[in-house]
Amino acid sequence: PEAPAWAADIALAYESTAQGQFVLSGNVHDRIPIGGQLVNLGGFIEKELLASFQVIFTFDLGNGLRIARGSELLGDWSGLKRLDPIIRQPLPAIELISSCLRYQANLGVLRKAEPLHVACVLRSADDILPATGSWTYESGGIASLLRDWAGEAPFCDLPFISLIITDNVNDLHPSVAFNPRAARIRVPLPTARTLDSALKLLRRDHAAGFDSGTDDSTMAAALTGVAVTAVEALSKQRAHQKQPIRSQDLVEIKKELVERESAGLIEFIESPRSLADFEGNEPLKTWLRQDVTLWKTGDLKALPKGYLICGPVGTGKTFLVECLAGEAGVPVVKLKNFRDRWVGSSEGNLEKIIGLVRALGRCMVFIDEADQSLGRRSADSSDSGLSGRIYSMIAQEMGDPDTRGHVIWLLASSRPDLIEVDLKRPGRVDVKIPLLPTTTAAESAKLLGMLCKRFGLVVTPEQLQGLGKKLPLLLTPGAAEAIAVKAYRLSKTQSLEALKAIDACLTGYQAPVPENVLKFQMRLAVREATDLAFVPESLRGLASEDGAGALA
Repeated sequence: PEAPAWAADIALAYESTAQGQFVLSGNVHDRIPIGGQLVNLGGFIEKELLASFQVIFTFDLGNGLRIARGSELLGDWSGLKRLDPIIRQPLPAIELISSCLRYQANLGVLRKAEPLHVACVLRSADDILPATGSWTYESGGIASLLRDWAGEAPFCDLPFISLIITDNVNDLHPSVAFNPRAARIRVPLPTARTLDSALKLLRRDHAAGFDSGTDDSTMAAALTGVAVTAVEALSKQRAHQKQPIRSQDLVEIKKELVERESAGLIEFIESPRSLADFEGNEPLKTWLRQDVTLWKTGDLKALPKGYLICGPVGTGKTFLVECLAGEAGVPVVKLKNFRDRWVGSSEGNLEKIIGLVRALGRCMVFIDEADQSLGRRSADSSDSGLSGRIYSMIAQEMGDPDTRGHVIWLLASSRPDLIEVDLKRPGRVDVKIPLLPTTTAAESAKLLGMLCKRFGLVVTPEQLQGLGKKLPLLLTPGAAEAIAVKAYRLSKTQSLEALKAIDACLTGYQAPVPENVLKFQMRLAVREATDLAFVPESLRGLASEDGAGALA
């Protein structure tokens, strides 16, 4: 009853004779609470999952080939003599296991005896048969035998199971990893229920690391997405320091542990802001607040799968994400550069990120510069098809209907036209939000005044409008902040009043982005908008070809 769901899936597939080979990937280095103790995956497989098997072979590059159980049952099999010294080369080891299985099959034919139940566990299989590297006769031989184990006689006719363990399925040679006769089993990060069981055991063994006023179930719910090994290490450290884990520490602890476990592939966005800090565009803020309310009340049917935030550079796309994150009060995960130079490594990194996102429960996933990060549908010979594979993985995850209301994707881009149409369709991205620069002197004055106020420069919008033509139009928050910083500097270095400092900054001012580029990106953003209510009335004409021509 304590066994994880993935183990039950293996048991069902094997006992029904549907499949006998399983490729395990994901959280394969974690600990599992079972039988009143924490055991690693290898221990769980040998002692629990394979408890009824009479012979168990194990192999990895470090320990070589071992018979973990049942060597005395192999009788006169000549292969036993070859195990001394230990075989450390992969191909001879796998050939020897195959020889033993054929020996068992022959005994069954000759003696009509019941064959032994045999299991083989290959650990760190991506080191044995990696996806990268040039093809050799040895790697071809290993792949051929492993594929035979999955579905060729005599192996598939015997009570034989093979478990191939790898961190990421994309790191394993594709002829084995994606063999249609083998089952791919994803070992997920622990659920809140698993963490609750683990915390009870850790509290028992390291009581000094826990606050008596902190409930295990509450801690488990707060730490979803964190591996048991990370929680175990933390509890041991806190017990040694006599500093119990407190409930108010859990958010920071989770952030630190998840970022460490993800090997720098993601980071958490912590935001003290809310949508009240986002100036203007009231229809947009109303829509987003309604979505947040639906999310908090658990009414998930009307929630979008994702948002596309588009607009010219400097219009505050990341700032809006921070405001939305603070308003929703859920973890916001930002994807860092998961692309790698090695073949298969980028896919493995993305696979790890997707597993983590699913384990976090309710969260938002932020992808900045989405036009560059999300890949392309068409294969590109310059990157060996990496862009197409990345696109396929992300598209599949974004389109999964089971994640609606649990994971919301936030894509930001100044060039939404470069994002594949399939990734922007409803069911993956349901709401497209345009962020645009100011179009009137009043809007520019309000924006600049607000940003100057953050630096202690108090000026009214009316005073700023009094600057006349010096006050720029098509002003973005990024450009306005640059003006405010320069004005603050002048006020300190030259002792100028706020208005005079701003006036000096606007004398000879040049926009940081060329006007033709800004207008082009504005047109793209307006054309993408799912609702023209998000667009200022003065710019709604850009949604038509005539309006785009007028702007040009």
